[in-house]
Amino acid sequence: MTTTTTGTTDEASFFGPDSQFSAFFDDPRWALAMIRATVLEAAHPQIGAALVDNSTFVAHPWRRLRNTFLSMRRMFGADPAVREREAARLNRLHARMSGSDSRGRAYDAMDRATRAWVVATLFESAVTMCRLSGQPLGQDSMERMYAEYRAFLAALDGDAEELPEDLNDFWPYFDRVVENELENTEAARVILYRLFDHLPAPALLDGAPALWAAGRAIGGPLLGAITVASLPEPYRRRAGLPETPGASTLMQGAYLAAGLARFLPAGWINAESIIETLSLSPDSDDPRARTAAALNSRVKRAAALLRLLTPLGADPEPDRSSPTDRGEGRRSAEEFFRTVLDQTGDGLLDWPDLAAMARELSTRLDLDEPEETRLYDAFAAWWRELQAALDTDGDGRVSAEEYAAAVPSLAGPALIRVAEALFEATDRDGSGTIDAVEYRALFRTAFHRDLDTTDGTYGRSAFVGDFVSFMSGRRTSTPYDPLLADA
Repeated sequence: MTTTTTGTTDEASFFGPDSQFSAFFDDPRWALAMIRATVLEAAHPQIGAALVDNSTFVAHPWRRLRNTFLSMRRMFGADPAVREREAARLNRLHARMSGSDSRGRAYDAMDRATRAWVVATLFESAVTMCRLSGQPLGQDSMERMYAEYRAFLAALDGDAEELPEDLNDFWPYFDRVVENELENTEAARVILYRLFDHLPAPALLDGAPALWAAGRAIGGPLLGAITVASLPEPYRRRAGLPETPGASTLMQGAYLAAGLARFLPAGWINAESIIETLSLSPDSDDPRARTAAALNSRVKRAAALLRLLTPLGADPEPDRSSPTDRGEGRRSAEEFFRTVLDQTGDGLLDWPDLAAMARELSTRLDLDEPEETRLYDAFAAWWRELQAALDTDGDGRVSAEEYAAAVPSLAGPALIRVAEALFEATDRDGSGTIDAVEYRALFRTAFHRDLDTTDGTYGRSAFVGDFVSFMSGRRTSTPYDPLLADA
């Protein structure tokens, strides 16, 4: 049986709530499968290089998870117009990612074979998660799901020719790429060994760094061991990944335990609600904030108990209490550089960091191509201004030391133009002010904030002033902290 995806009617049937993909979306096993798929993606030289140079998955993993989740929802939703718009947005995003890796090999995020590999890892990891949890897919279900993923690739690339049409031909293709093309890339090593070790707390748990650090110290290595054990053996051998005693049993136990969720009543586990709740700050004006505040209070009590039980343990986390709580209105140059400017987490400021800001803002506002391009162009002009003012050694990047030595130089004309472009993108109705709906679209973590204007709107001058004050590193307690500084 072949999995042809030609024809509008056939392709439309692969999306929506009745798809095999949608059935997995709220499945706890999917979290394990996604980590596995991400490692297999990152092990591809082109994808690994693009991730290291451009991705925010190290510095802002929770934000990237939320954006990926939203994108997949749009792509596999029932509305073809939403799917086409999201595909166009993803293609614009990927078209801006190209360069060369540390060995001088070129990479391009629009490379069709590479994009097909991303889809292949998602499909194969879904099949593997079912097999490891003792619920293997039947042949018909497997072929149906493969057709859905080929339709997903076709929605991005216009066709799915880079993936074998028949499922029986997919497995030799997958094995060939694993054995011949995957490498022990830096991006794969970061995901396996560094990401879990330094994973920042989600907003809900941000007030209990000691408790989060203790849980992460246990959970991080376990997740790493589970992921390594689940990877294809040829890749583990070529990459020299360790064979941890008992890891295979632990991995199978984790998948089996996650698979028990199928016995829970329908609707008890909703991935979207879980992610959004974890992203809520306790002082948010979101209707679910009361629940978040109650959970946060319990977490703080548990953290206090942990500190009493382990009085000599050092807390490796920096003080992440709000600036208002600390009585501060300014943050240090080092803190601003680390939490805001260095979006990719490589310790340096260059164009991919500012491009990541433009990408996050464009994603939040769901901009069309003209508005998105204007915002990117404004950030590009600001980068040129920063480079000219701060790059004293001429290496094309700005170090934390170079930044700290010239902080007052940040608030130049190009930064003001970025603020103006962002205001124009947020002011969707062109009224000259940002109303409550437009405000929430940009600052959707919804921190409480008293607007200065008497009619409940946010004017251009106030907006530009707030943004410039934040991006020049002078102000801390603003809505822009969760927008660009949070993980």
